[in-house]
Amino acid sequence: MRYSTHYDIGDRKRGQGINEDSVSLTVFEEGHRDGYRGQDWPEPPTHSTAADDGAADPTDGPSDTRTGDDEADASDDADTSRPMNRSAGVFVVADGAGGHDAGDIASYITTTVVAEQLAPVAIRAARSYPGGFDVDVARGVLPDPPGERELEAAVAEAVTTAHREIIRYADETGTQSYTTVVAGIYADGKLHYGWVGDSRAYVVNGTRETISPLTRDHAVVQEWVDSDEIDPVAAHVHPNGNEITRALGGSGYEDPEEATVEVDTRTVRLFAEDTVLATSDGLVDAQTDAPDLYEEYVEADHADAVAERIRERVVTDEEIRDAVLDAPSLDAASQALVSLANDRGGKDNISVLLFADSALPETPESGGMPVRNVDPDMDISDRETVIMTDE
Repeated sequence: MRYSTHYDIGDRKRGQGINEDSVSLTVFEEGHRDGYRGQDWPEPPTHSTAADDGAADPTDGPSDTRTGDDEADASDDADTSRPMNRSAGVFVVADGAGGHDAGDIASYITTTVVAEQLAPVAIRAARSYPGGFDVDVARGVLPDPPGERELEAAVAEAVTTAHREIIRYADETGTQSYTTVVAGIYADGKLHYGWVGDSRAYVVNGTRETISPLTRDHAVVQEWVDSDEIDPVAAHVHPNGNEITRALGGSGYEDPEEATVEVDTRTVRLFAEDTVLATSDGLVDAQTDAPDLYEEYVEADHADAVAERIRERVVTDEEIRDAVLDAPSLDAASQALVSLANDRGGKDNISVLLFADSALPETPESGGMPVRNVDPDMDISDRETVIMTDE
């Protein structure tokens, strides 16, 4: 399994703000006997750190990259059908709102609590399927294989636990503490995930050169797009694009033992040529002149020329896809995505997490491809988070 994370405070906040995003990745690598056979052994990627590969200039402020690869030690003369380990893992990306002792703490609580809750679940799921190593283990000594609904429920429960811990913190400190989250379990070739708010997940497929949005923003602008009140171009730059309708945490007035949050969950199958991307909204919420562009678009009666200029100024799903596909490694891809957001304005904190597993079955060349888009028509960008409440 290969993975990379990269995060940055964002150019607009550099020197005058903090990074309220948090990222967590827990990887379980299991090697036994010959492992998987018959898969092409990929070329060893460049294994580097932010300091030696240009990920961040020391003058740029807080920025970091982490990368890992169970295939990085493959020699040049390695057997092209060399077996690979079996992998499982847990990922979490959280985007806090409210600054120090609020959003910063909320995102930290979320990434740590969710990872703590889900890591044993991921390992148990991997242990339930020993067939990948051609090991004949009596079913009686193995845990029951968890189903998709059970794993999705585990994700929702972990996110709810984090929600309650944030409320407990808010109650004890008298603060309002909120965060978005996208999190999931990767095991047995499937991704079981959930989300609250406007942090996103995508899957980019190298064989078919596609990008599939796996999440649908819990946001005011998204609701307006769904009801045809605005079009997707206006959604990119709408002045209300920073308002979300769902988040973890609160103001501390709820009972932390009873508090709940609605978590949307799904399961999708992955292939060897897939790259999963989880990101805070800072990747797509990069433009700093969105309100002016929106006003220009409305005054021009949604003219095609203005629409095209908006698409050129924002970060689109197609550009995200191209950045991943064009990069020579996941490390390079994560850096390219953060640079892309900063080049477009760097309006908010930017966090990206990518992983891929070459041991999976290959992408079907024709037919047989599952529909993985949560909403094929989704194409919006949102801005710095504002939580909409009834208060």
